[in-house]
Amino acid sequence: MDRLLFGDNQFFGINHMSEEKARAQAMRFQETQAIMDVLDVAYDAGIRTFACTTHDRIAQVAERVRADPARYADFTFYPCMPYAHKYANAVTEHGMMGALREFMPKDGLFATALTGARTLATKEVEGIEKVLIDMEMKMFRGTKTPVIFMQNVFVDLLLGMGFTRAFRIFHDHVKTEYGAEPGYITMNMPMLLDALEREGIERPIICSNINKIGFRMSGGYDAYLDALRSGRVRAIAMSVYASGAIPADEAIHWISELPGVESILFGASSAANIHGTKALVDRYMGREAAA
Repeated sequence: MDRLLFGDNQFFGINHMSEEKARAQAMRFQETQAIMDVLDVAYDAGIRTFACTTHDRIAQVAERVRADPARYADFTFYPCMPYAHKYANAVTEHGMMGALREFMPKDGLFATALTGARTLATKEVEGIEKVLIDMEMKMFRGTKTPVIFMQNVFVDLLLGMGFTRAFRIFHDHVKTEYGAEPGYITMNMPMLLDALEREGIERPIICSNINKIGFRMSGGYDAYLDALRSGRVRAIAMSVYASGAIPADEAIHWISELPGVESILFGASSAANIHGTKALVDRYMGREAAA
């Protein structure tokens, strides 16, 4: 994995400290070109990996990348799925079966529909989960997706329910079907790490909040540090700035000295913030090979 990954929260009105800023960002990025303009700044700065939800607008971004292979030869997606709001809206509008038809791949629709109907009828969770993964991955065909994440809304729901077998299903299908590394986003990394190990998943890729002040680090600050020092996890740190509560230089310097942190995931909407974070990561964590 690259040392620095670019996220998409800012494109869809997500800001953990300011609702006003979130609304302004949502208005700014109503058009796909506005998103591409920011992605181009990040890409030209040497940030090659875009960790993104499966929001409908991301399908348009993927189409732009496919359409210009010379420009985006090194552009890499890390899909994060499923995008809960998309499914909730589709079920409301089309009903359950209508929503399945809406998202199924157009080629092989009949086979996928049969699989979906059969698994729904028998309540076979494994089959349903695989169909959902395949539906989500449809928009990324023809692009590079070496790591595929399960989103934190579902990870933490499954974790809370104790249904950890779903993580193993996800792990095996991502590896077998897509030749990719499975990853997991969570608000409680220590608890998830224990659950994944019980399913036989060793040294998993886990993306979670990791920052100097313990902002949104559910499970306990010390438990995170213990897990990182153990060598049991390949960690991706997000919310390293704690939504602006920690100065950038201090935040990156602190993260750079932690064992087990392979990458930093951040979002930004200005060229200054993108270049600033890239420069700090290069200084403290070493220049990325892609730069």
